Amino acid sequence: MKRIAAEYLFDGTGSEPLENGYVEFEEDGTVISTGVGKGPDAEPDFRRGILLPGFVNSHCHLELSHLRGKFARHSGMSGFINQINELRDSTTVANKRAEAAGWMDSLWKQGVSAMADISNCDDTFLIKSQSPLYTRTFLEVFGTEPQDCDDVMASVKKLAEEARTFGIDAAPTPHACYTMSPELVTAAAAEGLASGYLSYHSEESPEEEELMISGTGALADNYRGRHLSTPPVTGKPSLMYFTDRLLQVHEPPLEEHILLVHNVCLTQEALDYALIYMKNPFWAICPLSNLFIHDALPPVGLMRRNGLKITLGTDSLSSNDSLDMVAEMYCLQEAFPDVPLGEIIRWATFNGADFLSKTDTLGSLEPGKRPGIVWISDIGAGGRLTQDSTSRRII
Repeated sequence: MKRIAAEYLFDGTGSEPLENGYVEFEEDGTVISTGVGKGPDAEPDFRRGILLPGFVNSHCHLELSHLRGKFARHSGMSGFINQINELRDSTTVANKRAEAAGWMDSLWKQGVSAMADISNCDDTFLIKSQSPLYTRTFLEVFGTEPQDCDDVMASVKKLAEEARTFGIDAAPTPHACYTMSPELVTAAAAEGLASGYLSYHSEESPEEEELMISGTGALADNYRGRHLSTPPVTGKPSLMYFTDRLLQVHEPPLEEHILLVHNVCLTQEALDYALIYMKNPFWAICPLSNLFIHDALPPVGLMRRNGLKITLGTDSLSSNDSLDMVAEMYCLQEAFPDVPLGEIIRWATFNGADFLSKTDTLGSLEPGKRPGIVWISDIGAGGRLTQDSTSRRII
């Protein structure tokens, strides 16, 4: 048995921290117990800082790691898409894989125990298969033209077969309303729902909402300027459109785990509509990415008032400076000072594990679990995170 203690211990359930808390665990990391310790002078291994369970990064694009530092900030979604189209293949496959492998190792060392990751190709499959970090891979598809739907789906199903040869949990998933024909949204969603899990970029930008509600704006102009089809104008928030597309292929209620990612423009009307039909939705937020692209944050107050299951992700290095879960938590702490740190930690740990159906082993420091144990150092007064706070995996 081993024992470690710290100024503050958060168990991941959202409760108040244990001051001078300890965790006892087996050699393999299985938690035995937690409690209030003897203090810094009496504990043989006492850390200044915070102890918590391993993180669950609920939204990442590992295969875009080679794009770090190459994108302009505050471009809006239209400008971001232009940069992706220009820079996505600006280096060799070997370099892409090397960058992804380096960041996968960094994620593990920083304390990420599991991740919901997006893949558009097979660049990261071998990396994931060799990592101790668990990943569920969402094979994201695009295609604005209805006539291309069958070919796109045939291609992604082949990619899913390849992923399975690496022992990876993977299935197709739709990207977003503005990059897909209605037919492709439903076809990809059907495959994802059949696997039990679906991830979808939802209400990420005002440009997306304007496109769906009125058919106007920068995103609409971008697509029409490239002679690409745009989704139908509905006069309603894009999440309502997406929900209707799901109902084309699945009778309600939708019991599967559906991850709605970003939610910058989420409204009461849209979430009320989704909750009529979705019984297990999770709501991923990626604050630093949202600030990078749109200089905006999701309506955390609205989400909390409605009791939504919020999870935390980093998005990719095309729209972020690092894949640092502590930096994401610090951003939220500073932007929403009324949200207790324990609640933010729950978003970054237990709720993500819940989405992945991994709460039997991950997400909280409870006896019998092996979530990983993480130490956050360089904290401020009262246990608050600072700009200098960093995380390190203990086990």
